[in-house]
Amino acid sequence: MVTIRDVAKRANVSTATVSRIINGDKTYKVTEETRNRVWAAVKELNYIPNQTAKKLSFRKGSGTSRSNYKLGCILCVTTEKYSDPYYMEILSALEQRLLDDGLSLSLIKTPNELKDEVVLLNMLSEELSGLVIMESLSDALYKQIKENVGCIVGIDTIHEDIDNIRYDRYEAAEKAVNHLISQGHRRIAYLGSSSYDVRKEKRYRGYLDALMEAGIEEDLSIVKDTKWSRKQCHKATLELLENPNPPTAIFAASDLMGMIAINAIYEKGLSVPDDISVIGISDIEFAKYTNPPLTTVAVPMKEMGVAAAETLMYRLKGNKTIPRNVILPTKLVIRESTRKIN
Repeated sequence: MVTIRDVAKRANVSTATVSRIINGDKTYKVTEETRNRVWAAVKELNYIPNQTAKKLSFRKGSGTSRSNYKLGCILCVTTEKYSDPYYMEILSALEQRLLDDGLSLSLIKTPNELKDEVVLLNMLSEELSGLVIMESLSDALYKQIKENVGCIVGIDTIHEDIDNIRYDRYEAAEKAVNHLISQGHRRIAYLGSSSYDVRKEKRYRGYLDALMEAGIEEDLSIVKDTKWSRKQCHKATLELLENPNPPTAIFAASDLMGMIAINAIYEKGLSVPDDISVIGISDIEFAKYTNPPLTTVAVPMKEMGVAAAETLMYRLKGNKTIPRNVILPTKLVIRESTRKIN
């Protein structure tokens, strides 16, 4: 087992220096070079404070009692931690299903919080039995977590070596765009987002293929990457409306973006759906209360949370089957933000 002495030796510092750095002691005066050297040693040696054999025995399915399970969640957020109703609905269902079985989440973190090495180390030192991740992680972070957590379940992540619960983003986008096409729209804008390249994102591919199937050419002037920023989404919508050949409909890759688009449309003195139709994806609770109520493709958020909890509990019992890839169905919900045009 790696000890603090091993880290100190690797970094060529005292054990006291290692302790104060990894515990986030802000009063401790030390050079940035020394601090970086200590963290490099921590990572190289995969040092976790107070690590015990409990995690190892759990991994072997030793029948750890339910009360000893420590479970966590890495939450996907774009702004404030608990501000996204889509992920909050999944989280609520996840927590409730765990509670029904006498379990609970000991901690909830975000990828941004885990960029702080002290926060990450503290999380790993919790000796988590299980973790639900709602966002694809960087290779380095994922590797570190995978080495230190007994069971991991993903919700719509790219990590193929763990169980994943997801909806078909491509199919959901196709449903949304096909609905607009069925209403006579051929000038359909895309408001989307991606952490890498929006044109490689599955919802964008579904949008594009639906257009091509209908014989509609792609127009990049009405494809907008909002970077999951509400401010960028608002700006992008205004740009769409100022286009010399503006769209007659907007497909937003989430309900929140659809709602922001509707507000921007009203700011320009236009009407939804009389002047422009808007459709989203998710069917969050607020979608039915927008003005007008938002047409959307409903994602089974509660079912995703429940399935993630049940899959995690299945793994906690020591089941070692190949990773599951559970794809839950979506459904078109037609409300008043879209209309038929000639």
